[in-house]
Amino acid sequence: MNSLALKRSFSLSAVAQQLVKTPIQVHGVEGRYASALYSASHKKNNLDAVDSDLKKIGELYRTNVQFKEFVLDPTLQRHKKKDAVQAVLKKVGVSAESQNFLALLAENGRLNKLEAVLNSFESIMRAHRGELFVQVTTAEPLPKNQESSLNAALQKFAKQGQKLHVTMAVNPKIIGGMIVNIGDKYVDMSIASRIKKYQQVVESAV
Repeated sequence: MNSLALKRSFSLSAVAQQLVKTPIQVHGVEGRYASALYSASHKKNNLDAVDSDLKKIGELYRTNVQFKEFVLDPTLQRHKKKDAVQAVLKKVGVSAESQNFLALLAENGRLNKLEAVLNSFESIMRAHRGELFVQVTTAEPLPKNQESSLNAALQKFAKQGQKLHVTMAVNPKIIGGMIVNIGDKYVDMSIASRIKKYQQVVESAV
C-alpha cells in the first residue's frame, strides 16, 4: 500500500474500523494509527508480514541509539524525516508498506509516537492471535506454591480459547502487594500505592 492509499485509510478511519474492527480497543493517537494499520493490513491479508516488519523496527529502535535519537529529534523537518526513515528501513529489509507507514508518521509529525504505536499494534496482534498477556510485579519473588495459585486465579480472566501468558517481575520499590497488567488493563494493589493514597488524604486534611 502506497503513502497516498495509507492517507486515505486514515482519513476514512471510521469507515475502516467498521470494515475491520480491532479485536481490542486501543486508545490515544497511537491507538488510532495502530488500528488503521491493522485494518489496512487485514484487508490486504498481510498482517503477519506487517507484524514481522514492526518487530524489526521495534528492535532497531531499542538497540540503535542513533535511530532512536533521530526518531525523537523535534528539530528535524518533517520531509527530511520522511525521506530518511524510508531509506533506513529499506536497508533493514522492511516492506514498502511498512516503510510508507512510518513515512506517514513522519509526514504527520507523529514519528515521536513510534514506540507507543508499536506497542499498541503488538497489543492488537496479541488479541488477534487469541493470546492474553499478563505481567505480575511483586516486591520480591513469590514462592512456587503462591505463584501456582496466582496462575490458577489469573486463568479465570482468559476467555474460552485464549492462551494465557504470565510473566513475573520483581520491583522492591512497590514494598509489598503486587501490580498486575492484564492485556490493556492495569491493577495496582501495591503497598507503595496505598501509602501514596494515605499521604494524599493526610495532605488534603491539613
